[in-house]
Amino acid sequence: MTGQPPAVQDRSLDGQIALITGASRGIGRATALRLATMGAHCVITARTQGGLCETDDLIAERTGRRATLLPLDLADGGKTDLLGPSLAERFGRLDILIHAAARFVTPTPLDHIRETDWTRALTVNLSATMRLIRTATPLLRQAPAGRAVILTNRDLNTPAPFHGIGAACGAGVDALVSTWQQEMAGCPSFTACLFDPGPTATRLRAQTFPAEESTALLATPESVAARIAALCAVPAAS
Repeated sequence: MTGQPPAVQDRSLDGQIALITGASRGIGRATALRLATMGAHCVITARTQGGLCETDDLIAERTGRRATLLPLDLADGGKTDLLGPSLAERFGRLDILIHAAARFVTPTPLDHIRETDWTRALTVNLSATMRLIRTATPLLRQAPAGRAVILTNRDLNTPAPFHGIGAACGAGVDALVSTWQQEMAGCPSFTACLFDPGPTATRLRAQTFPAEESTALLATPESVAARIAALCAVPAAS
């Protein structure tokens, strides 16, 4: 990714606070950069401080502004639970939640799954989603136009040999978000969606599908970020 400015200067997210998980690389990083160029102040989280600093430097290079960095392992449920209260104390609001973080799950036959791998995958790829929804909902409900985009992956969510853990986690995330959408139906200012970016050239994709011969037909994180940003845009008043 380069630091070149986008061709179109869209400032439709001026003043909004956006929380992006998995922002140290790939789709999370590209989305943080895209939302920042649209005027949002980005609160970026990931496990690696170095990756977050690189994302922050890209944002500063392109916008002249800095993000708020929150190094966070989503396996730490207690710290994840504090995200909402921390954002409320510091900013008094949250307008956008982008959940792009995911942990690679080694393809494994069901009868060879280790307890530690199972627990870790459920904690990071499923329980963390529930915790993010729980901690962010009070602020998103109060936002003038709250938006939540939770990334999913239909390729991995479909049961297939050796991908049982990923399929179970994916089905759980889909169910959580669908339930959230129904529970928030009475809040017309809020929208949540599951977003499948399709095959995308990321490190996680390469780890999951190592035999994939060509990445030429894969989407770029930047093109995916543009689609996510469109989901975050507030419709113009008629």
